[in-house]
This record gives sequence, structure tokens and C-alpha cells, in this order.
Amino acid sequence: MLGRLGILFKKRWVILKNFKAKMILGKYINFLKYYLSNINFNFIKRVFFIFSLFYLFYLLVLNFKVISFNFYLDNIYLYFSLIFCLLSVVFNGLAWKNIVIWLGSKYVNNDLTFFFIVTNSLKYVPGGVWHFIERFNFLKKKTNQNIALYGTLIEPYLMLSVSLLISSIGVIFNPFLIFLILPTCFLNKRFIYLILKILKSSKGKKYNFISPESANNEIFSNIKCESFFPLRAFLIEVFFIGSKFLAFICCLNIFLDISQINIFLILIIFCISWSIGLIIPAAPGGAGVFETFFLLFIGKAYPQNLILETLIYFRFISTVSDLLLSSPFIFKKYKFKN
Repeated sequence: MLGRLGILFKKRWVILKNFKAKMILGKYINFLKYYLSNINFNFIKRVFFIFSLFYLFYLLVLNFKVISFNFYLDNIYLYFSLIFCLLSVVFNGLAWKNIVIWLGSKYVNNDLTFFFIVTNSLKYVPGGVWHFIERFNFLKKKTNQNIALYGTLIEPYLMLSVSLLISSIGVIFNPFLIFLILPTCFLNKRFIYLILKILKSSKGKKYNFISPESANNEIFSNIKCESFFPLRAFLIEVFFIGSKFLAFICCLNIFLDISQINIFLILIIFCISWSIGLIIPAAPGGAGVFETFFLLFIGKAYPQNLILETLIYFRFISTVSDLLLSSPFIFKKYKFKN
């Protein structure tokens, strides 16, 4: 008798805990919705973009006489940079596939990775959302509408979490960088529903074409994370960031002696600048924003003209790698239109 009462009490306690959790979560969601709705993100993006353009233009004019504008096609580091950029896109596609699996999808075919890779260049199309649209539509056919939506939204958040976590090692320079670990702390089964609802509420108005008609509380029944933390996807994204950084270092090595630079400092500045470019994509692929903040953070630690040339080369090679890997998709679209 006592055993049955204990089991009944335990069940009632679990129900009460879940009810309280949903009530608290609902209050936080409503507060964040109100807060986010009062922020003009488009205005902020325009300000950052205009500031980035003016600052880059100012530095280009300032250093125009000392910028060589050579092609360096005979430099092997140029091709190493291209290889690492190509690898980074592949790692990014593999991470996306594992995110979808972590969210509970039973569809694990390799064409998820392939489709991510071939649609990556669509981020350069004006609007900056067409790669999301294509991936959402593809996932919706293969899985369901909810996994398609949240699998599309969580991928950039995972990239941001990894990049900021790597940046947090700069705590030895600035103790406030310890707060950069917070996005990773929320990337788990317990808090992921909160993150997904925030992402949906903040992007829902802009990307209403991918917003399911289901109620918010249905996310708890539609998304079943297979583990507490998406470790596999997270580690693959580490390889993605690492490949991007190695591509940048190869470009930097064309202009500067790699043995004379502080790689540790460059890594932290690279990750923080790349994260800002991801958060505020004022231009396709964060172009302009990443370069501006990298130059601001690096200051005059190294010759500005050489850093400028490095950033120009890195941006060009990154874009070329995206277009090369997306060429089958672009060709298919062009052939279909004609």
C-alpha cells in the first residue's frame, strides 16, 4: 500500500514539476518576445553595415599606396587555404546532418550533407535567407515540418556556440570573455526548447514562410532530442571553425612570417570577429562586418596593409570555395530555368 502511494506521489510530483517549468518558461518567453519585438534589428544591421563599409574604405584609402595587389598564384599557401575552406564547408554539412539526427529525425541519409553543401552559396544571394529556405523545404519533405524548422534554425546557433566557446579562452587577456561560454551552456536537452522558441519568435516574422502553424507548446511533443548534449555535431563544428581558421592562417602566411605572430591572439580575434559577422549578417556571408571587427580588434599589432590583403584574399577564397561546391546546384537551377 505504501509502495503504491509512493509511486502515485512521485508521478504527481513529476507532473507538478513539468507544469511549473512550463509556467516559468512561458514567462521568460513572453518577456523575451516583448523585449525582442521592441528592437529594430534591421536598423542595427544597416548601421553596422554602413559603419563597416566606411571603415574598410577609410583603411583601404589610407593604405592604398602600400597594398601590393599581387595575385601570388605561385604561392602554395594560397591553395592550402582553398583546401581548408572546402573542408570547412564539408564539416559544416556533416554537423547539420548530426543536428537533424539529434533532434530526433530517423532520416540519416548522406544526401543531407550533400544538400547542405550545394546550397551554401545561396547565402550570397540578396536577402541572405535563400539557403535556409531551400534547406527547410528539403528537410520538410524528408522529415516533418517541426524538425525542418528547428533543424534549420539551430545550425547557425551551434556554429555561434562553438566559435564563442573557443573565443572564451581569451579570458587570460580579459576576464569578461568567460561569459562567451553561455551559448554553449544552453545547448542541451534541458534548455534547447527555450532557445528554439526564442529563435522562432525572433525570426518568425521575418521568415514566416518556414513557421509551422502548430502551437508553441507542441514543440515538446514534436522534438525528441536523442541525448542531453549534441556532442557529435558540436565536435564536427569545432573542426569546421578549425578549418576556417587554418585557411585564414594560410592566407596570413603569404604576407607575414607565421613564426613572428601570436597565433593564440589571432585565433581569439578571428573567432570573435567571425561570430559578430554571423550574428549581424549585414551583407551576404557576413562580408564587411567580419573584416571590420578583425581590423578593429587587431589594431596596429601588425602592419594594416598586410592584414587588409590577408582579409581580402581570405574572403575571396571562402567565396570561391562555396561557389565551387555549390556548382551542381547552380547548374541544375540554371538548366531547369532554360
